[in-house]
This record gives sequence, structure tokens and C-alpha cells, in this order.
Amino acid sequence: MLRSLSADLGSFRTVTFSPGINLLVADTTETSRETDSRNGTGKSSLVELLHFLLGANAGKKSLTSRRPLQNVTFALTLDWPGNGQVTVQRKGSDAGFVRLDPDVRHDSSSLFDVAGPAVIPVAEWNRLVEQVLFGLGVDHPGISGRTMLSFLIRRIAAKAFNDAVRTFPQQSEAEATANLAYLLGLDWRLAAEFRELAAREATRRQLRKAVDDPVWGRIVGSVADLRGQIALGENEVSRLKEQIGSFRVVPAYEELKNRADDINRRIRAIPNEDITDRRNLDDLQNSVSEAADPDTGYLERAYQELGVTLGRQVRQRFDDVQAFHASVVRNRRRYLMDEINGIQQRLETRRREREQLGEELASVLKSLEEGGALEALTALQQALAQKQASVDALRHRYEAAQALESSARQITAKRAELQEAMAVDLDERQEQTREAILLFADYARRLYGPEHEAYLAIQSGTNSLKITPFIDRGDSRGIGNMVIFCLDLTIAVIAHRHGRGPDFLVHDSHLFDGVDDRQIAAALSLAAEVAEDEDMQYIVSLNSDDLAKAVQRGFQTEGRVVDPRLTDRNEEGGLFGFRF
Repeated sequence: MLRSLSADLGSFRTVTFSPGINLLVADTTETSRETDSRNGTGKSSLVELLHFLLGANAGKKSLTSRRPLQNVTFALTLDWPGNGQVTVQRKGSDAGFVRLDPDVRHDSSSLFDVAGPAVIPVAEWNRLVEQVLFGLGVDHPGISGRTMLSFLIRRIAAKAFNDAVRTFPQQSEAEATANLAYLLGLDWRLAAEFRELAAREATRRQLRKAVDDPVWGRIVGSVADLRGQIALGENEVSRLKEQIGSFRVVPAYEELKNRADDINRRIRAIPNEDITDRRNLDDLQNSVSEAADPDTGYLERAYQELGVTLGRQVRQRFDDVQAFHASVVRNRRRYLMDEINGIQQRLETRRREREQLGEELASVLKSLEEGGALEALTALQQALAQKQASVDALRHRYEAAQALESSARQITAKRAELQEAMAVDLDERQEQTREAILLFADYARRLYGPEHEAYLAIQSGTNSLKITPFIDRGDSRGIGNMVIFCLDLTIAVIAHRHGRGPDFLVHDSHLFDGVDDRQIAAALSLAAEVAEDEDMQYIVSLNSDDLAKAVQRGFQTEGRVVDPRLTDRNEEGGLFGFRF
């Protein structure tokens, strides 16, 4: 139970709660002017403060983030199962943490160790609330203590009175009914699966919309196109892997490559040099054959036939000339032979050089063909990484496209499977559904009489667990609010009875907007009776004129109106002691 709500703000009016029904009344006084209003006295702010202290998010527009309140530390004291009472403190300027006194995480069974206060993150406080007040384990996907608190403490700021089975208008039915299923003792895991299915369906619709877009459609692609692109990409990846696997890094690859080029150029130059030398060799050999001693015997015979007898002196000079000439011929032949020999040696030297260069070039080319430079291997590895990333991206697109094309069938099949499983589970949990149906019908008939049909329909729907509270008295706002009252009272009682929820229920005065006087009185009497019978606490804020109407209808207020009594008399009459 909640015990008190206070603050370190001097003008704040501490609210003290008791077991049973607690009426926080906003009054008008005899001195109130026509222009005064009970709006802003703090009735709805009390609900906001309870949520704030029980772990709600505190956004920039939240009540405690407003400049006059952001440095105010608020405190809520409540019963804590196994630990007596705990006081939780929190302020808007440091909303990420709460101060617990005592530290309820401490082992209360210890005899010699007294727990002191502790400051913990709000997320941890929420986990404690879920575990201790709602009996939730560590793993509970799809439901949360915060959402269930929003059913037990509805907020007008969140428009929680618009729909009985939702705590805010944008809340999905699957999410809301999963949490209601837990409070009512139904299979909340099945109900939560509808929520996951709704999320998948929403994602599929967004993807479908994207694929239909002319630009995004090309980015996502079709399954058939992507399958072909993936096959080509995988083949390229395999080829690169084989190439890298057999690659051998050749040390000094560039030097070998340059040597091969040099050898090749030298081999190409040798034939030209041979041609020149061979041409010169032919000329020299011709010259050698032409360099022979002339035949001079015919001269002596010619002189004899002419009857000229050559003298001894003439003969001597002739012999000298002939000897000189023979000497010149010999020298020339020697010179020519030396030249021929030189050319033949050069030809032979180049022949051997050509053979050696050919063998060396073959060896170098073989080395180059078997491997490559380290830079070439690095380039291959980079190409492989890029191609692999490209194939991975294609696979993701393929999976997305495949999921898009198949998800509609899967979602339809899963929805039918869930609907059937939920129907079977509801049949097996007739005791739980019967308890909820009878309680709701009893509460509704206490307000409107047994002649009016009232029921709580619980059935397996196509998209979620369907929970439909109904009272056959028309479609007015007042009737709708009393439907919410009966449903909230039903789930609060059942959850508390079976250890799945706390022992308090809080309603804002807006719940009674448009409600007939007789139903206000009946609802307050019913809440008081149920709170006493079930050992629970019902906290409700009311305007004094609504309370007066209930009193006229026989509702007893003695001992049920809590302090303080809020008024519109002046700025000090509200919960905070000033208006902002």
C-alpha cells in the first residue's frame, strides 16, 4: 500500500494514505470567486508524481522537469513485501536515479546488518518494482511493470481514459492485452507473440512500401535478380581465393623483371651485329682470294720472241721489283687473315653469349611466371575483400527480398497458429477467465443493476488477444468511464489475489466526468467495499461537488477523506502550495 507522498518543498502539502478507500478532494470554498477553478489544484499531478516515483520516464515536458519543480525532491513511502516500508525519493534534475531508504535490495533476513539508504538507477528500481510488486522474473518479453502500472494508475495526460484496454491511444492492442493477460492470469507469452507478429507485419509493410518505390526498389532488388548476382559474385570470390592460394611471392621481383628486359634487348641486338660482321667477313675473304702473286713468266718469253735480250742489270732490277711486289702481297694477305680471324672470333663469342642469355632468360621467365611481387599479392587480397563484401551485401539484400516475399505467408500462417493456440489456452484456463468475467459482471451490475447486460469477453482474435468489457447502457462518456472503472477494479483485484500485482488502484477525478450521480455513489461504495474485503487500497481524487452528489446518494465519507483537502481558494490551496 501507498503510505505518503511528500516533498522537500516547504509549501508542498504532504498526502497521507490509509488502507481502504482514500478520497483526495478538491473543494470550493465560500470565498471562491466565479473565476476560480479547481483545475490545477494538483489532483492529476498526484497521479503524475506517483508514476514519477515508481520509475516513469521523465521527459523535458514532464511535470517534474518544469523549472519550479525540477530541483524539488519528491518522496513516496509504500509498503514493501518482506521489508516493511520503503521510501523512494527522486527529483527532476537528477531523474536517472532514485534514493531508496532502506535499500530494499538488502537481505532482510540478516540479523546483525541493518540496511541503510542507497541510490540506484531508475532502470534497477523498475526491475525491483517488477519483481516485487508484480512477481515478474528476469525474462518477460512483451510485458513490463511500467505498462501494468499504467493500468492501475491511469494518467489523464496520456489519455488513458479514452479506451478501457489501452493506456494511451497509440498503444497497440497486442501490447496492451499481453500485459492485461498477465494480470488476469492468462498465457501472456502467447499474447505477447501477437505483439512481435504485429511488429514484423509493420516492418514488412514498410519494406513493401520501399520496394514499390522506383528508387528503393532497385536498391533492394528482386529475389531472382539477386540470386544471379550472388552466383556470379561467389564464382569471382572462388577464383580470387584460388589465385591467392597458389600465389608465391618472388623476392626481388622487379629486379628479375628488369633483368629479363635487359636480356631480351641484348638477344635482339646480337643478330644485327652478326649480320654486319658476316658481311665484312665475306668482303675480306674475297679480298684474300684476289691478293695473289702475278704471273710474270710471259714477259721473258715475249722479249725472246721480239729478239730482245735483257741485260744482266735489267734482269736484276726486274727480280727486285718482283720480290718487292711479292712482299706487299704477303703483307696484305696476313692483314686480311688477321681481320678474318677477329671477325670469326666475335661471331663465335656472340654465339656463346646468345646461348647463355637464352638459358638465363628462360630461368628468369620461369621464376616470374611461378609468382609475383608482394604488391601484387596485396592487390589480390584487397580485390578479394572488396568482392567478398559485395557478395555479403548481396546476400543481405537477398535475405531481405526473400523475407519480404515470404514473410506475408509466414505471418499469415503464424497468426493462424497463434490464434488457434490462444483459443486452446483460453479453453484450458476457464477458471481464470471465469473469475474475471464474473467479477466484471458483478461490479457492472452493482453500478447499473442486474437487468442490464454486462460482460467481459475474452477471446482469441486475428491480431491479438481480444479483451472486450461491455455494459449495455449506451455509448456515453460516463458509461465508458464506468466500464474502465469496472475493468480496472477487476484486474487489480485478480492480480493482487494471485500475487501478480500490488494492492493499490489509483483513479483520477477525470474518471467520473459525465458519470451519473448514482453511479458515482455506487462506484465509490463498491470500491470501498472491495478494498476492505480484498485488503487493498483505492485512491481516488474527486471534486467536492461530485463527492457531495455521492453523499446525497448515501455514500459515507467518514474516515475516508485524506489530508490535505485541496481548495481553489488561493494559490496555497493546491497540492504544491503555489500554481505554475
